[in-house]
Amino acid sequence: MAWEKREASLEELKGARVLLTGGAGFIGIALARRLAGVAETVIFDALPADALRDRLAAADVDSEFQTGDVRLQSDVAKAAAGCTHILHLASVAGVDSVMSRPLETMEVISEGTLNVLRVAEKLTGFKRLVNFSTSEVFGDMAFKLSEGEPTALGAVGQSRWTYAVSKLMAEHLVYNYHKVRGLPAASIRPFNIYGPGQIGEGAIHHFVKCAIKAEDLTIHNDGTQIRAWCYIDDLVEGVLLALTLDAAVGHSFNIGNPRSTITIYNLAREIKDLAGSESEIKFVDWPFQDIDLRVPNIDKARATLGFAPQVELRDGIIKTIDWYRDKLGRGAAH
Repeated sequence: MAWEKREASLEELKGARVLLTGGAGFIGIALARRLAGVAETVIFDALPADALRDRLAAADVDSEFQTGDVRLQSDVAKAAAGCTHILHLASVAGVDSVMSRPLETMEVISEGTLNVLRVAEKLTGFKRLVNFSTSEVFGDMAFKLSEGEPTALGAVGQSRWTYAVSKLMAEHLVYNYHKVRGLPAASIRPFNIYGPGQIGEGAIHHFVKCAIKAEDLTIHNDGTQIRAWCYIDDLVEGVLLALTLDAAVGHSFNIGNPRSTITIYNLAREIKDLAGSESEIKFVDWPFQDIDLRVPNIDKARATLGFAPQVELRDGIIKTIDWYRDKLGRGAAH
């Protein structure tokens, strides 16, 4: 079936004031950069003020910023004052971080989301909240599952799932604040986002940096895990469609690129080859719960939002390698 791509129109965001909770991360900065010159943006993050200022300056993002804890409703209310839109990204991110900080993960996501919702419903002239959920709500096997299909979570006691269960709770909260109280809100489920500027624990981020420096590319277990990768620009487009289209309200959307599906082992090989790297690929035991298969069904996002990812995996990897090679050459990449 041929799908018509819709460009997000930013006309209705002119003069808007947009709060990005957890906005100092990879995705938040990409969104703030896209909104520059259109809307006022407020980046709210738990980073200390100096660190937050330095990160935004290094990313060339001209946003107002406020430091605070999303678990404190007073901090959220202060940051959201006068805002017409909220992009709610605040979370503990990265598998290793989640597994080492499971209670904090659950508190930040569950309490933080409830605080954002309570603040949003009191804002005068408020127009839209977009909540960031996760593809992990589908459990360890997700092959082209639609948004309406049952979610699947792991056993209680496995720290890996504290992130997913908290995000699923947050989705239910967002949906019911819309259904019961009329809050104009939607949720998105991003699938494996990558691209220039990424920080943290993502596989492409790790492989690219190591390949450029001729360091070993380490793979958990045998590398047969399958992922579909979505370039950051495509995710930003999907988020802005959800932020601006009335049809998004009251829904959750898978946002990803099923065409860019590959095993982790072949991803490492592709990055090594494209970087012209002498790195070795090493396999290491990882005795924790992992995701075996994660490929999105994006039919709902296509039909409702006009979302259509444009960047193919090879092209996105090349852009990412070029960006990191430039930044590492100047000692500026994370």
